[in-house]
Amino acid sequence: MADAKVIPFDDDRPRRRRPRTAAPVRALPEQPQPGPAAAPEPGPAGDDGGWDRRIAGGLAFLRRRLTGEYEVDEFGYDEELTDQVLMSLLRPVYEKYFRVEVKGIENIPADGGALIVANHSGTLPLDGLMLQVAVHDRHPAERHLRLLAADLVFRLPVVNEVARKAGHTLACAEDAARLLGAGEIVGVMPEGFKGIGKPFSERYKLQRFGRGGFVSTALRAGVPIVPCSIVGAEEIYPMVGNARTLARVLGLPYFPLTPTFPWLGPLGALPLPTKWTIQFGEPIPTDGYPMEAAEDPMLMFNLTDQVREQIQHTLYKLLVQRRSVFF
Repeated sequence: MADAKVIPFDDDRPRRRRPRTAAPVRALPEQPQPGPAAAPEPGPAGDDGGWDRRIAGGLAFLRRRLTGEYEVDEFGYDEELTDQVLMSLLRPVYEKYFRVEVKGIENIPADGGALIVANHSGTLPLDGLMLQVAVHDRHPAERHLRLLAADLVFRLPVVNEVARKAGHTLACAEDAARLLGAGEIVGVMPEGFKGIGKPFSERYKLQRFGRGGFVSTALRAGVPIVPCSIVGAEEIYPMVGNARTLARVLGLPYFPLTPTFPWLGPLGALPLPTKWTIQFGEPIPTDGYPMEAAEDPMLMFNLTDQVREQIQHTLYKLLVQRRSVFF
């Protein structure tokens, strides 16, 4: 299989798009003479060639995969594969299983960089994937979310490759700065493993947001910070215990014990079909601060606390509004 062409991140060449075929120009038909109406020709109902186009598009996609005629950026992001394959696999889970409701999507800018800061929960990081689908499918500009992930993600076989193809990159200031500088939407979940691996008894209680590194990155890039609150992910795997010894043996931050896992085997790994709500809050601008503001620890602490409080307040508000965990 031929290797894909790697496009430097700061390359300003236009991305290759499949050319659109213009419709042929047809001459106006002669006006028919008055007479009895002609009977319509028989034909299959609803036959609009949709399946033919899908098959042709699928074959063209496979040909590009086999010949290496597709593009990735220097982080390994494959936009075509993400849109046509990964999003298609996640979309039924998003729409039918978790039935995600999105609010405040207009708070994400139509162009330019922005940093989305969200709470993290659920034992497994499905909330990040659902957030990625929400931004792409609900935003009018169909923007792509580039998630910052922990180094564990890039140490796991298969997961590493898929994460890179989906646009995820290491949660470090350097990668985040380059993405924001290129006008990308970047997503970060500052709670990290403390949030995703917390016990069920502490659900919807935000953990510490670290030292505010994400605020410093946003200040340097001059992009808005968009707080994001996710309700529904906490209940998909109710974590009632943690096998710490087994986690250390496996090199994992925690080994979850839920009412169904590992007691029911693979069936216990199926998440509960909870009803989700994702709300994007009012953006917090950072472009009005001087460049040296990114080095001010007090300012970073205040902005970090402001983002955290806004997310926590919205979580409580959404919890009061929801009718049920599952409906």
